[in-house]
Amino acid sequence: MLSSLPVLCSPPRSLCVGVAIVCALTGGGVLGVSSANAAADEDAAAAKEFRDKVEPIFATFCYDCHGDGMDKGDFAMDDYESLKGHFDNMGMWFEVWKNTRAALMPPADKKQPTDAERDQMLAFIEREVFKIDPENPDPGAVTIRRLNREEYRNTIRDLFGVNFDVNDAFPADDTGYGFDTIGDVLSISPLLMEKYLEAAQDVVAEAISVEGPQIPTHWFNLKDFSDPKNEKHSFAWLPLDADRTMQGKPWVNYSGEQKLQVEFIVKGSNEATSQTGTLTVGLDGKELVSRKVGWDNSKGIRFETKVNLKRGREHQFTVSMQPGDPPAEGENKIAVEIKYLRVHGPLDGSSLEYPHEFRKIFTDGPPPDGMDERDPYREKILRNIATKAFRRPVDQGSLARLVQLARTVDEQEGKRFEHGIAHAVTAILASPKFLLRAEFQPEPDNAGKVVPLDEFAIASRLSYFLWSSCPDDELLKLAGEGKLRENLRAQVDRMLADWKSERFVSNFVGQWLQARDIETLAIDSRRILGDNPENISFNGDIRRAMRDETEQFFAHILKENRPATELLTANYTFLNERLANWYGIDGVKGNDMQKVDLAGSARRGGLLRQGTFLVVTSNPTRTSPVKRGLFVLENLLATPAPPAAPDVPALEAAQKGKNKDLPLREILKIHSEEKLCASCHARFDPIGLALENYNPLGLWVDDYKGQPIDTAGKLVTGEPFDDAGALSQILADARSGDFHRALTEKLMTFAIGRGIEFYDAPSIDKIVARAETKNGTLREIVYGIIESPPFQKRRGDGDVFGGK
Repeated sequence: MLSSLPVLCSPPRSLCVGVAIVCALTGGGVLGVSSANAAADEDAAAAKEFRDKVEPIFATFCYDCHGDGMDKGDFAMDDYESLKGHFDNMGMWFEVWKNTRAALMPPADKKQPTDAERDQMLAFIEREVFKIDPENPDPGAVTIRRLNREEYRNTIRDLFGVNFDVNDAFPADDTGYGFDTIGDVLSISPLLMEKYLEAAQDVVAEAISVEGPQIPTHWFNLKDFSDPKNEKHSFAWLPLDADRTMQGKPWVNYSGEQKLQVEFIVKGSNEATSQTGTLTVGLDGKELVSRKVGWDNSKGIRFETKVNLKRGREHQFTVSMQPGDPPAEGENKIAVEIKYLRVHGPLDGSSLEYPHEFRKIFTDGPPPDGMDERDPYREKILRNIATKAFRRPVDQGSLARLVQLARTVDEQEGKRFEHGIAHAVTAILASPKFLLRAEFQPEPDNAGKVVPLDEFAIASRLSYFLWSSCPDDELLKLAGEGKLRENLRAQVDRMLADWKSERFVSNFVGQWLQARDIETLAIDSRRILGDNPENISFNGDIRRAMRDETEQFFAHILKENRPATELLTANYTFLNERLANWYGIDGVKGNDMQKVDLAGSARRGGLLRQGTFLVVTSNPTRTSPVKRGLFVLENLLATPAPPAAPDVPALEAAQKGKNKDLPLREILKIHSEEKLCASCHARFDPIGLALENYNPLGLWVDDYKGQPIDTAGKLVTGEPFDDAGALSQILADARSGDFHRALTEKLMTFAIGRGIEFYDAPSIDKIVARAETKNGTLREIVYGIIESPPFQKRRGDGDVFGGK
């Protein structure tokens, strides 16, 4: 029954310790037995259930190969001297459990247990061997982890509006279980700590002005200007051959003499033209400045003049274009685009304020003059920043030290209030409370102590899951009021509607489906296409469009609350004109990605027929049925095959001499003739061969070296299919439970920062079962993960054996 076993889910780091941990847990406390007699009674009940109900099922369906003297694959299920020793053989039970759970055993060509019998086996193993309490499952422990590069970048941007280049500042993050959010690999070395300190100084230098309040600059909103003759006209296009005036009455903040600045560019032609026009800027019916303009390749051209303005008065500003010389024959027409209008003043310095980008920090404007009077302002500023950066209210002791640090710098000769704030904020950004995503609990080293996370930790988990960044004000407010848990689904909906959820899509899909690799993956398009003129088309634009297709496709299904299986079978996708032409799909125009109906097209639809998947699962010069099949098993069915046997020759070794022109199906058949290889190839080869109509660049091909491509096959679980479309449908129908479980495991791994362990089975099963009662939507799975014990709770680290 269990020969050549695949790995169903990531094996526990220490299976025996993991089992002992869950044996020691129930609900939130340590399990204690009242007496040896009670324990003996429980053991006797388990032994009776095994003998009377479970072993007869094994005898019927398993022992032909793995019992009664048979040990196919060097695996025997009845080789034990006592039931206690049998139940302690965790390695054997883990293999039985995971293969039974995935319906991989017995093999499809053998007699199958009923669903009830399969459930009975699983329930016994989970309850009596693994000691899992399905009502109070072990939430696991997550290693304290630092912010990864993406999280650091986004957090700095959301806190200060600074776009910090993390790629130059920090080394690439390690990954575990396919993701860069895993606590076990996100450690901090002394060298990396030095880089974090340097980064904090660089961020603060850009985020905080130490020059103090300055003469203010105010940008007018260009949307407040319009053409009274045609409301469709805008500053984006003022043609030089049209008599046009844009006018507006923007609010003026200050009275006095100010500097008016207007910046524009000339566009419409990459080459010089003879066309000219006159651009005029006016105020209250009077001309301020006028200039003849024509073709200019500058990045920006600026008008500048002084004006006297009065706060509150409705000053009318105008920008006009009058035609001049026309373009010569064959020349393009050109136009002006206004980039901004702004005023700088009052120039006498009578009113000062912090530049706009610093007002999020200096919320109350300039500081008071007295040193003591400045302390409350320091405290207000630093409390706000530290609370957001630490993702929970800063404690009073830490705040007092930050305020004193800022004051000490302010008191130094030649320093200002702003220097002190900058120094304190540097300390905040170098603090472990900022760099590490720690989750406080009463007994952090007690592995037998399970506690609910506090709501600030929930807010942090939620925001880094869906935004890859720190919680915003609303999440922190709800957490502080103790109302976040009761409003979780509403907050998920709000967060997914926010543009910052694009980060989740990009980071999760980029790693789950390897979409982020498509733009840099080495692939020899010239060798694949030969002299085909399409060769020059497989460039960065096509690669980016492929990634955009996959990301926007996933985002649509998530945000529109569509069934998760639509990821496999959707009859639509997102394309621009360039990618549509690459796929051979007509009727798509423009560079913008747009939803495209694929009804009637059997060649496209769902993830398995998108360029991203097809390219990242190929070799540089040819397709790889093995890679494609393994990818589906690992990422879409949660049933990865075991590692290849040592010293297995490359596929090319079977593709020499008289075999060099054979189709890949025949080459794979020759390659897998070894018994050690055959059982594994039977799992992934049929899946990969179903996709052979797609070359390494995702293009459709009808034949291989003149021979028709055979895409028919059968899953190891017995379902037959004819091609990629039929395979996708089977995965979405007959194997939908596996797909939902695989997707849930991947999302949970990404969300909580650790691999999925066997004790997560009740949580995973509950999420899937509940989602399937609600149309199996992708959003419902996300809800389930956020509401699950692994997301909501944690237990302490440590060894339940007391160090023995």
